[in-house]
Amino acid sequence: MVDNLEQAALLLALRHSDRGWGPVTSAVEDAGSALDILDVLLAPSTPTLDHVDRDVDTDLKLVAAEIDSWRAEGIRLVTVLDEEFPVQLLLVHQRPPFLTYRGVLDGEDVTAVSVVGSRQASAAGLRRARAVASTLANNGFTVMSGLAAGIDTAAHRAAIDAGTRTVAVVGTGLRHCYPAENRDLHGEIARTGAVLSQFWPDAGPAKHQFPMRNAVMSGCSIATVVVEAGEHSGARIQARIAVEHGRHVFLLPEVLANQWAVDLARRPNTTVLDGPEHLLRVLGELTAELVQL
Repeated sequence: MVDNLEQAALLLALRHSDRGWGPVTSAVEDAGSALDILDVLLAPSTPTLDHVDRDVDTDLKLVAAEIDSWRAEGIRLVTVLDEEFPVQLLLVHQRPPFLTYRGVLDGEDVTAVSVVGSRQASAAGLRRARAVASTLANNGFTVMSGLAAGIDTAAHRAAIDAGTRTVAVVGTGLRHCYPAENRDLHGEIARTGAVLSQFWPDAGPAKHQFPMRNAVMSGCSIATVVVEAGEHSGARIQARIAVEHGRHVFLLPEVLANQWAVDLARRPNTTVLDGPEHLLRVLGELTAELVQL
């Protein structure tokens, strides 16, 4: 793992640089260090008369102590400079500069498959979500989802019931649980798998954060399975982003009741499923390509 001061330097730059998170992250990745370029990142990009240099050493110690306090409550940090940062996520444009997580990161999650769908799922949709997640879990794939109500909850629960690891990518900081009724599930996933967040631990739910979460979930997965989703579902957002990432998208036939899904089904790297064997066959081809890389 990168030295704690390197992590602290990155967080300090993200909080106080006027360059924005994207340019800061790119600069740190290019340099291979946040500490080495911290003074540059903290200097104003446009000279100002009222600029006062920060006491960088003191600030670094304070942020390092903050990271230690997160760890004491079970929240760990991984940055784009850490070897443990999910390798799949490094390949996408929307990669965040850091993730916080509860639980354990596992290299086997490189073949994770996202299972997503509507929060207000039908009974049939919930059954299909459980069936898809069980098929994945029983065949060596990590089930990834967003810990939302409905399809996400059914997918996580099916993986846990199968006795396998599942990963939740959430749209809040890790000191919050949204929806609140999934607090127990949040804790169970953290004990047996991992709960990931790209946000500061104190960040509460906000509408703009959930599409950002979908981008990270897609980036961490080799494929996304859309079980049930309406015209304005967050699952639709993830399906679109996954196609942009060059990741495979699976659509259950019932999703084709929506025009967006009909249109998406015509795109490359999109498969309308005709059963669990079909899902496993295509995933087998995808993982074979992954091994070759």
